[in-house]
Amino acid sequence: MARCTAPVNGHRSASARANCPACGGRSRSYGYNSYSQPYSSPSYSSGSSSINSGKRKASWSSSGSTVLYTPAEIRTLTPVRKNVEERLEKPDLRDIFLCHAWDDRKGAAKELHDILESKGVSVWFSEKDVALGSPLMREIDKGLIKSRVGIVLVTPLFLKRIAGSGIADKELSALLARDLLIPIVHDTSYEDLRDASPLLGSRSGLSTIEDSMEEIASKLAELVTPETVEDFN
Repeated sequence: MARCTAPVNGHRSASARANCPACGGRSRSYGYNSYSQPYSSPSYSSGSSSINSGKRKASWSSSGSTVLYTPAEIRTLTPVRKNVEERLEKPDLRDIFLCHAWDDRKGAAKELHDILESKGVSVWFSEKDVALGSPLMREIDKGLIKSRVGIVLVTPLFLKRIAGSGIADKELSALLARDLLIPIVHDTSYEDLRDASPLLGSRSGLSTIEDSMEEIASKLAELVTPETVEDFN
């Protein structure tokens, strides 16, 4: 009895199917459904996989890195990386200043902080860096000065704080004055951010719609890691 050659040659073309001793006389639909479909990769038609296919490593990634970036993310982070390099000679600086809504301090902000620190990133975080009774605004100013990069965790609560001109608004104003700002959009959208703050919304950044918090933390960790500076062109 003739045996199908699909596991060896595949039925990815009409000629391959015609040359198969078992399937040569069968209809196109029968041969495809029986043999071709298990060997066709869903990545060819998957929208998410199409996005992934355009991702690549950044020029500052280490040789062993598995972190991938979209072209838009690389365009956004490249000038930030250059500024990070210029500030690497100041070893007393924190890697990242985390700007967030006060109401997120025990939720999303703490989650991001903890993941970053687990990856060896030093983070200025008001929940741990502002001592009880210390002037908050003065401590924020110190934190901004002593950090290489500022990230703004944009959540629904943060957008409310901007509308109310709270502490987050003060931090945001200082961060916007520097070319070291990366918005991290979480549980909201850039459309909502642009409605609340057109200036901040004009900045590209990272979003948990595209990546998990863990993946975003990995990208931030690579961005501020001194060991990859020699690989940067």
